[in-house]
Amino acid sequence: MSWLKSKKFLAFLGVTLLCLLLAACAAGGDRDELYIYNWGEYLADGTRGTFDSLEGFQEYYKDLTGRDVKIYYTTYPSNEDMYAKISSGTSAYDVIFPSDYMVERMIREGLLGKIRLEEVCEEYGTECYYDYIEDEFRGLYYDPTDEYSVPYTYGRVGIITNANKVDEEDKTGWDMLWNEKYAGQILQFNNSRDGFATAQYLLGYNVNSTDPAEWEACLEKLLEQKPLVQSYVMDEIYNKMESGEAAIGAYYAGDYFTMLEVNEDLEFFYPEKTNLFVDCMCVPADSENPEIAALFINYMLTRDPAVASAEFIYYASPNSIVYTDEEYIEEMGEDVMEVLYPEDFNFKEELDENGFRDLDPETLQMIADLWEELKISGGMPTHIYVEAAALAVLIAAVCLYFLIRRLRRSRYWE
Repeated sequence: MSWLKSKKFLAFLGVTLLCLLLAACAAGGDRDELYIYNWGEYLADGTRGTFDSLEGFQEYYKDLTGRDVKIYYTTYPSNEDMYAKISSGTSAYDVIFPSDYMVERMIREGLLGKIRLEEVCEEYGTECYYDYIEDEFRGLYYDPTDEYSVPYTYGRVGIITNANKVDEEDKTGWDMLWNEKYAGQILQFNNSRDGFATAQYLLGYNVNSTDPAEWEACLEKLLEQKPLVQSYVMDEIYNKMESGEAAIGAYYAGDYFTMLEVNEDLEFFYPEKTNLFVDCMCVPADSENPEIAALFINYMLTRDPAVASAEFIYYASPNSIVYTDEEYIEEMGEDVMEVLYPEDFNFKEELDENGFRDLDPETLQMIADLWEELKISGGMPTHIYVEAAALAVLIAAVCLYFLIRRLRRSRYWE
């Protein structure tokens, strides 16, 4: 049999031609890709009748390049979860939204790439909207050269309470998260930095301490709290506070207003000391589409997506296009604006005093170990015991019911 007529050769030739065709399509096709990794419910994406920022970017990109872009959008619950995935090298994303201290860490570890926003905007002939970011949000400790991040939102952590379940005199500060009166109705953060911070502020420690004794003391305080905790939560706090299942929870101010739309009995206050954070848009160092990522970041600073997202997530914006917009101010209302943009608030001073910092690897490992010890040690939350007891009573009642039925049928009963 001639090698030209060989079935194996013809099959090999067919597969080779198919691969070449697919490669040519990938190289010269008319659709690009963008992989975005963001916090849950942290961008106006068309849900709840909002402006669709992702669809808007597709139009923006088409106008600039003449090409289509396919967007793959996934979410994460915490900085630590996001960091674990990016640092593992198993997933390639193009845009991520880490908080300040995590930006600092990822720069130090070489996990973020330079965005080159002005250069990319100039190349594609579009205005660079970074110019609308206020000066007080530039040159911050986590990215002093402003090369690796663009500030997206900022805010502070406070305590959310249900007015129908919590007495006004008990709204004292961080200590209310340890109030036995509300056992089984308290929610605690399900991430190490925010969770430990509640104990650090209560005990008067620096949230960026590297003293093992202080972290150990905070662990003891959290172990003391654990039997009172209904659940350790991140996005789960929405359902629990909105439904009235829980009475008290520490969380981010912006998210409180989202919950308030569902449950008007919720209230919010800032303890005397609390964390101030900045969430940023960044491009991972291993991004395969850094120019598209830069264009997306620039687009997110334009009026429609910037205002829509600020309205949707209720976080304060460092973008002057947003907080000077009359429609935005009217939509937010005076009460919301006072919480998000207080007149007597010194952003840089608060960030320096109460913001998280990247810590040395030894301290970070210690925190991870202590957090793991908290999650696997100590008593179970009170509500677990209550639920277990209720289940035991139910099982006993069912068993008794069937026992009585059996005795009634037996000769002994007769």
